Amino acid sequence: MSRIKMLAVFLLMAAPVAFGQKATSPTTGFPPNYGKKAPNHVARPKLVVGMVVDQMRWDFLYRYYDRYTNDGFRRLISEGFSCENTLIPYTPTITACGHTCAYTGSVPAIHGIIGNNWYDRTTGKSMYCTDDTAASSVGGSDAAGRMSPKNMRVTTITDELRLATNFRSKTVGIAIKDRGAILPAGHSATAAYWFDGVTGNMITSNFYMNELPAWANAFNRRQLPGNISPNPGPRSIQ
Repeated sequence: MSRIKMLAVFLLMAAPVAFGQKATSPTTGFPPNYGKKAPNHVARPKLVVGMVVDQMRWDFLYRYYDRYTNDGFRRLISEGFSCENTLIPYTPTITACGHTCAYTGSVPAIHGIIGNNWYDRTTGKSMYCTDDTAASSVGGSDAAGRMSPKNMRVTTITDELRLATNFRSKTVGIAIKDRGAILPAGHSATAAYWFDGVTGNMITSNFYMNELPAWANAFNRRQLPGNISPNPGPRSIQ
């Protein structure tokens, strides 16, 4: 077969694949501004909120669009930008890796968070992604507070925002799990708070501060987990 015929066959075979990948989402029943170019100039916001929803696939934005409210996901879709032609070039796709990849733009081989837990060949021990034996707990049980972002080897977008404002801006991470608060908030975070399952408090570590702010102590005194959960756990026994 001549080179020209071989090229023609290849193009015919490749065309359906290329055109088939052009559309990645439905085009009917979707907001009228879908696919329109974003404005060139956007005013700098005073507040930026980063939110990670565990196990929420991107296609849920369309599949359940009719169930969303105008001030919720529907607003994010109509006034925001949806990055759909993406992939996850690493494994395993578990939470610590995902949080870190999303906020660093890097991959586990570079940013260093290769799992929730992993075996450290240097020490010969298993370690947790945000373990820090040099840190101590503030506001909760000892083990739950020995945490920091020290195992993350690169900066996050939140770190870069702090640098861009000469540290005048503030970055705060809040999550039920320590890793969900600590890793996205970065190395230079103003604060990070997470839930302590032993005490039922929202806590932090001395990596960020030496004592909880008054509003956090007031929140903890309300003991909301014990009032909400029918089986609040150890705290109900104390």
